[in-house]
Amino acid sequence: MNIRQAIKMAFKSIRGNKGRSVLTMLGIIIGIASVMTIVSVITGSNQKTMEQFEAMGTNKVNVSASRYDGRNVFDDLYNYCNSLGGDLVLGVTPSSQFSATVVYGTKNSAVMDKNQQNMWNSNGNGDTANSTADLPPTMYFGSDQYAICNNFKIGKGRDISQMDIQRYAQVCVLGARAAKIFFNYANPVGQTMQVNGLPITVIGVYEEKDPDSQWSMDNIIVFPYTSSRYLAPDTQMTDFIVKASSSSATTEVISRLTGYLGGIITDQNGYFSVYSDNEWQQSSNEYATQMSLILGGIAAISLLVGGIGIMNIMLVTVTERTREIGIRRAIGAERRSIVIQFLIEAAMLCGIGGMIGIIIGYVGSLIAGKLLLQMIVWPAPWITACAFALSVLLGILFGIYPAAKASRLQPVEALRAE
Repeated sequence: MNIRQAIKMAFKSIRGNKGRSVLTMLGIIIGIASVMTIVSVITGSNQKTMEQFEAMGTNKVNVSASRYDGRNVFDDLYNYCNSLGGDLVLGVTPSSQFSATVVYGTKNSAVMDKNQQNMWNSNGNGDTANSTADLPPTMYFGSDQYAICNNFKIGKGRDISQMDIQRYAQVCVLGARAAKIFFNYANPVGQTMQVNGLPITVIGVYEEKDPDSQWSMDNIIVFPYTSSRYLAPDTQMTDFIVKASSSSATTEVISRLTGYLGGIITDQNGYFSVYSDNEWQQSSNEYATQMSLILGGIAAISLLVGGIGIMNIMLVTVTERTREIGIRRAIGAERRSIVIQFLIEAAMLCGIGGMIGIIIGYVGSLIAGKLLLQMIVWPAPWITACAFALSVLLGILFGIYPAAKASRLQPVEALRAE
């Protein structure tokens, strides 16, 4: 018997027992669909997390430092980081937040903040995902390198300059969402806003980079850090961001910053800490990998159960076709041809189940991605290929024993079977 004939006979056997075949495939279908959906959703979640890290800026070194006597740490840090050169450090900026009331026309951040508190109290969980209410912007003090450190690009106007910092200029740069909240579709550049009662001129608007989030990182206003003297005199700038030139340079930058700050700040006169966001990215990747293995392993149990079901049904098939096997053996069929016939039938049974599972896995990935991640998630081509190959391999592995048993039947005894 050649392979083509074996395939025809296997297909005829499967089609002749449709109900039993579908029930046999069920474990394979559920297993393949589950594995594909789980791996796709976890991969999509990890991708979304990485996109958020990239939006915030990669290769960032976070520095927290303060002197107990109130002396400024940032000027020393700024000069040191710029002395390292562009091969190691691209920029350094404060990242301190402060509270302020921003007013332009009928827009008032104090009213936005009150509305936000009311929504929080009414929902009990602060869920504003379905709300169209404007949220108050987050105010930051930054240097002329704030955009570089936080992966922003100027869309309109200009960025904060070193001259603005030296002259204590009453200027600011808006994030794209903050610009839309206060100015709608008008051009904010050159307009004057009231911040804590002081006139502040808008000199630029950053390009949008986080359009889909209600708590958008585009909803910010950045001021020269020297303007803290008149906008928020009580604000202490203790948090800073240093932008390393690359992932490989991050470790050296951390080492150098730790050594430098350790030389100017001791346990007696202050404190400092230095760490990198790259560590969080690595942890996130490791967590996603572990979750894929754990959940994929749980889903793989369905494949194991499905494989056992295949073996069981193939043993039943051998019993039902004992007389047929005896006739074939009596007229000269080799044991190898019997083995090949039953292996092909088991592989086809699992392969068809695998294809159905793949289709369900694509649909499940799409639905789960929309519900859980609010994004379209498709299984990667390698997942699809591996899923189909795995289903066929399971058929072969679990079909070996029934096929071997069938091939070992003695013709005389097989012909006596009823």
